[in-house]
Amino acid sequence: MTLTIGAVAKQAGLGIQTVRFYEREGLIEAPPRSSSGYRAYDEKAVYRLRFIRRAQELGFTLKEIRELIALEQDQDADCEQVRGVASSKLSTVENKIADLQRMKAALQQLIHSCNGSGPIRDCVIMDCLQSSTECEVFSPRPIELA
Repeated sequence: MTLTIGAVAKQAGLGIQTVRFYEREGLIEAPPRSSSGYRAYDEKAVYRLRFIRRAQELGFTLKEIRELIALEQDQDADCEQVRGVASSKLSTVENKIADLQRMKAALQQLIHSCNGSGPIRDCVIMDCLQSSTECEVFSPRPIELA
């Protein structure tokens, strides 16, 4: 059974342009064309597109997804290799979370230091953002909120 690009996109939960993009990027194989020139996808394309979508939802980049696809197609690959890719992604996510927590704390301190009144030239937040030296809020020491 062959599927149109619209049907494949719908079943995979993606847009048609996204399916075309993944095809151009080589993440899915270019399907054969029907006699009228339409792409004729099979169920394997739906499976692969769902795989890509789920991997992206977990934060995998297209490069990492290519790596996972290559492992899937490698007869000598094993689960430990996939686990290694996933472990590396987890480490990246944990680092991003730590960075976001630092940003959150710095923003909280900036907001707390601003009384929210007066002319913008006296705004503590703007002063900190425009400062040529680092503000106290960006110091490596722990930030304490009163």
